[in-house]
Amino acid sequence: METTVAEMAHSHTHDAHDQHGHEGHGHGAHGHSHGPGHSHVPKDFGRAFALGTALNVAFVIVEAAAGFFANSMALVADAGHNLSDVLGLLMAWGASALIKRRATFNFTYGFGSSTILAALANAVLLLVAVGAITLEAVQRLIEPAPVVGSTMIIVATVGILINGFTAWLFMSGRERDVNIRGAYLHMVADAAVSFGVVLVGIAVLLTGWNWLDPLVSLVVAAIIVWGTWGLLRDSIRLAMHGVPVNIDAKKVQARLAALPGVTSIHDLHIWPMSTAETALTCHLVMPGGHPGDAFIDSAAKMLHDEFEIRHTTLQLEVGTGAPCGLRDGCPATGQPSSALH
Repeated sequence: METTVAEMAHSHTHDAHDQHGHEGHGHGAHGHSHGPGHSHVPKDFGRAFALGTALNVAFVIVEAAAGFFANSMALVADAGHNLSDVLGLLMAWGASALIKRRATFNFTYGFGSSTILAALANAVLLLVAVGAITLEAVQRLIEPAPVVGSTMIIVATVGILINGFTAWLFMSGRERDVNIRGAYLHMVADAAVSFGVVLVGIAVLLTGWNWLDPLVSLVVAAIIVWGTWGLLRDSIRLAMHGVPVNIDAKKVQARLAALPGVTSIHDLHIWPMSTAETALTCHLVMPGGHPGDAFIDSAAKMLHDEFEIRHTTLQLEVGTGAPCGLRDGCPATGQPSSALH
C-alpha cells in the first residue's frame, strides 16, 4: 500500500534497546507501543515449578511402591497420573523459562509461543493418562482383585496434601495464563484422584467390595476429562492464533473506530504471542493526517488498560492511497473499511 502519511510515529515506553534485542525500528507511517509499564516477562513461577516437581517425583515413587504392595489399581493409576503431571510440570516450566529469553533475528517475537505448545501438550497428556487409567480400571472390573484399604487411605491422603499444595502454588496464575492453568489443572486432577482413592479405601475396609477400586477410578477419569476439555479448547484456540477468550474483538474494534479523528479502521488482527501476552495490529483511517505521538501513546494505553493488549502496532492512513490489493477491507477497494479480519 502506498504510504499516505509522511510522518512516522514510533512510541516505546522502554529503552530503544529493549528486551527483544532490537536496535531500532523503521516503521513507515505507523506507531508501535508495548503499553505503559509493560514487562515482557510474566510473573515468575520458577520456584513453584521446582518445588512442585520435586514433591511429585518423590510422591510418584512412594505411591507406585505402595500401590503394588496393596494391590490397589486406584493407587497405581494415581501414581501414573502423577507421573504424567511431573512431565506436564517440566514442559510448563521449560516454556516459562523460554519466554524469558531475548528475541533473535530468527525468532523476532521471542519464545513466548512455547507456553502455548506446552499448554496444548499438557491437555493431550492429561487425556492420554486418562485413557491408560480407564483401560486398567475396566480390566480390574472384569477381574476384581483384593486391595489393602488402609494403605490406600494413608498414601492417598498424602497425595491430597501434596497435590493440593502444588495446585495452590499455581492458583494465582491460572486465570490469565493458559500454560500455568495447565499445570494447575494437573495438580487439581491429581488431588481429585487421590480423594477418590481415599473414599475407595474407606469403602473397601467397611464392605470388602474390591470392585469399588476400579469403579471410582473410572468416575475420577470422567471428571478429569471434563476439566481438561476447557484447557484443550483454549490451547488449540491460541495455537491457531485465535483471539484470546478474555478479549472481545468487537469491543476492541468499536473502541479503535471511536478514537478522535478516526473515520474507519481495517485489517484489525489480535493474536496471542504467548499464553499471557497479546499483540494487535490495525490500520486507522484518519483524513486529518497524523495526530502526533501522543495519540499513539493514548491508544496503546487504552488497549492495555481496557483489554490487556500489550503489543500494539497502528498504521495511520488518510484514506487516499493506491488500492492495496492484498486484503478485503482496504478503503480503496470499495469493501467495508471497518471489516475485522
